[in-house]
Amino acid sequence: MVKLTADLIWKSPHFFNALKERELDLRGNKIAVIENLGATEDQFDTIDLSDNEIVKLENFPYLNRLGTLLINNNRITRINPNIGEFLPKLHSLVLTNNRLVNLVEIDPLVSLPKLQFLSLLDNNITKKPNYRLYVIHKLKSLRVLDFKKVKAKERLEAENLFSSKEVEEEAKKESVKTFTPGEVPNVLEVAEEQQTPKVVAPTPEQIIAIKAAIVNSQTLEEVARLEKALKTGQLPADLKIPGDDGGAQSVQEKDDKMTSDSQKEPNFETEKIEELRKDEPDLMEEE
Repeated sequence: MVKLTADLIWKSPHFFNALKERELDLRGNKIAVIENLGATEDQFDTIDLSDNEIVKLENFPYLNRLGTLLINNNRITRINPNIGEFLPKLHSLVLTNNRLVNLVEIDPLVSLPKLQFLSLLDNNITKKPNYRLYVIHKLKSLRVLDFKKVKAKERLEAENLFSSKEVEEEAKKESVKTFTPGEVPNVLEVAEEQQTPKVVAPTPEQIIAIKAAIVNSQTLEEVARLEKALKTGQLPADLKIPGDDGGAQSVQEKDDKMTSDSQKEPNFETEKIEELRKDEPDLMEEE
């Protein structure tokens, strides 16, 4: 694990992203705890903390400028109930592939008054009954959930479903009681991971094949599955490693193209947020 120090913050890449916003890149540092972000002096519109080992979304200083927080591929199980006091202008939050399990765990996001874009994909919470309607009901300003536009009919359905406080509380209790296949209590998950040896890194052939598959992916779910494979080295059963039949060359060409386009793996969630925000007039029309 790596400590998020002021020195690490100052030495990390920072640049203007595709939306011409100033972004700080803290991806893939094995950071376990959010701390010392005051060293940013509130100079960034976007902070990318993806691909770390963060368990709690808390301990933020007051960052009045921060609008986008990318924290996908971590271990988030808890969100500070007062997070909105510290991030008053946060409008985009990506929590893809974390460990949020029950509906009540997203309630702290109500304190974010400007939140419009939210992704909870690949969290067990998404498998709970009435998950999408519950989130829409709680987060009134939300315009895009899990990269799908929130429709006016969904708002109405959510309002009707959770018309009383009793129904809302019952949904939370039901969420806690509902068993989701593959779901393990968080404490046990952490203990089990500490005892489990690290997975062997993927081979060069596997990396080439997975990267090529990501390039050709058509859905968010497929991209998330392949990104997991890229990190763990566990090849999906339906992904073939190219042999000597000429396939290797074409895959390698695609891999070279990706390398030339960027010096590091593309952040799919960032690209989707940028795409959706560029289409904001369309969002207004559909509502």
